[in-house]
Amino acid sequence: MQAPAASTVALRMTPAMVTLFAFCCGAIVANLYYAQPVIDLIAHDIGLSSRAASLTVSLTQVGYALGLFFIVPLADLVENRRLLIVTTLLSAVALAVATLVRDPGVFLAMSLVVGVTSVSVQILVPMAAHFAPDTSRGRVVGNVMGGLLLGILLSRPFSSLVADHLGWRAVFGIGTLFTLAIAAVFARLMPERRPDHRASYRQLLRSLGALVVRLPSLRRRSFYQGCMFASFSLFWTAAPLELARHYGFGQSRIAVFALIGALGAIAAPLAGRLADAGYTRIATLCATALAVVCYWPVALVPSLGPAGLVATGVLLDFCVQMNMVLGQREIYALDAASRGRLNALYVTSVFVGGAIGSLLASPLYAHGGWTWVVVAGSAFPAIALVRFVAGGLR
Repeated sequence: MQAPAASTVALRMTPAMVTLFAFCCGAIVANLYYAQPVIDLIAHDIGLSSRAASLTVSLTQVGYALGLFFIVPLADLVENRRLLIVTTLLSAVALAVATLVRDPGVFLAMSLVVGVTSVSVQILVPMAAHFAPDTSRGRVVGNVMGGLLLGILLSRPFSSLVADHLGWRAVFGIGTLFTLAIAAVFARLMPERRPDHRASYRQLLRSLGALVVRLPSLRRRSFYQGCMFASFSLFWTAAPLELARHYGFGQSRIAVFALIGALGAIAAPLAGRLADAGYTRIATLCATALAVVCYWPVALVPSLGPAGLVATGVLLDFCVQMNMVLGQREIYALDAASRGRLNALYVTSVFVGGAIGSLLASPLYAHGGWTWVVVAGSAFPAIALVRFVAGGLR
């Protein structure tokens, strides 16, 4: 199904507007990750077992995948700013309930809802691509995605620091206020974008399968990034456990560790520029190969301790973000009228991978310690690398 081009408010993607898009993406996506470094605190307070603790993260990411599939395609169907405001307000409500609730079942349900409603970031990224000129689309998307990755990475140290001084509930309370503020920003500053559509919502969802079948590059890039993000989520769910239990880190020191990991966000603008210059394949090869080996220093030289984990975190973040932007730049060029749906399909696969990685983190660490995390964390990008090389040979 092909849709006519969307009608939009005239907009130049000035540096200020790119910064606004990046900031909003980072502030919203942080809601998905506040629980990761404090899952032990949450589990103890609301009565979750240690084995079920990682469900807090996994359900959020499963909810995000559901939102990507069922909500993000609406960006090709309804006015985008209104969709942003509604989803963001619903996310704020879910965060507020999670702040106050004491029943583990209700908290897990709110984790799922937060995931579903935080997909507004994946409406923002295609909007940025729509407004950007062809010659700088990769750079604009890369900069916006840099803000998104910073939101992911800074959410962890923020969560750890606040939880250490005010408790984990304060983290979700502050997140509620941030999310309400972002909804106000959307209402006041975000330009309108009205897709010029002729399809129903059911037809729009049915077209998703047709896009997957018709576009092999979408399938390839989705698979690569799904594997990469599984490794990313596995590492950042298991690393706080290793730091706390093996090295005796408190929440504040875990926060510093996560803050250093945010250096990987520099990959996003670099990846966008490489894609604009035509270096997508070589950059993809480098990103997937480096993601495989970045786990090895800690495994081969255990005496590196936390410093080795820092190196792994920075390099892994760099690789995952670079591959993410390279994939988005490629799929956005496939069909301008379907960018919302293309992004939904691409990022759905990414967060399904993330949910798998975070779900495996606690049991892997419980049974085999950091060694099993290294094996699984290296295996995911290795699978992507083999698929990429095999595709190139064919």
